[in-house]
Amino acid sequence: MADPGRARLDAAAPGETCAGAERDGDSSLGHHALARGKKNARRQRAWIVFQDESGVSQRPPVRRTWALRGETPVLIHAFNWTKLSIALALAFRWDGRRSRLFFQTQPGSYNDVTLIDFLKDLKRHVHRHRIILVWDGLPSHKSRVMAAYLWSQRHWLSVERLPGYAPDLNPVELVWGNVKGQELANLCGDHLGEVERALRAGMRRVRRTPTLAFAFLQHAGLSF
Repeated sequence: MADPGRARLDAAAPGETCAGAERDGDSSLGHHALARGKKNARRQRAWIVFQDESGVSQRPPVRRTWALRGETPVLIHAFNWTKLSIALALAFRWDGRRSRLFFQTQPGSYNDVTLIDFLKDLKRHVHRHRIILVWDGLPSHKSRVMAAYLWSQRHWLSVERLPGYAPDLNPVELVWGNVKGQELANLCGDHLGEVERALRAGMRRVRRTPTLAFAFLQHAGLSF
């Protein structure tokens, strides 16, 4: 784990379930990136890791809730634009029998340099296993700095890109939606630390329920 001034990667305890990753819907993705990734993962005994970044603030995700008849719920929150960013990786073992969740938070936004730090921490947690990283084409994911790093790490890390404008193909999006719809829903935190505690509680809940990871995978049109 990192020192207090540095972003820390939280590694989930591994979850177990049963059954190879196969795209049921989008043919361009299934026949190319992920289909190829599945075969490579089994051959190399590599983890397939979906990654994405998001952010939270003191402005709550607004969700439907209960109230007395005729009394509309009112949310009162600070107009504080300070953001806490989260990098999350949802990993599935090559045989589909285990899943793991890793996440890291930091003030402000992620860039190629801080994402490289995230990948370095991820490497420490997966030990000697290979990784097939699946992520989108954000500028920080394909900058010269990132490309140079990925090339230098090709002995353990390879990348498959999601097609553009297809966030629904990444099961990590379902993790965000799940936590923002429960622990963070309508939360008007007095300070960002309160929001971060709720966020971490949500991530702990997801990682302690391994069936959720595979449900998110299936919702994205993939299966083992």
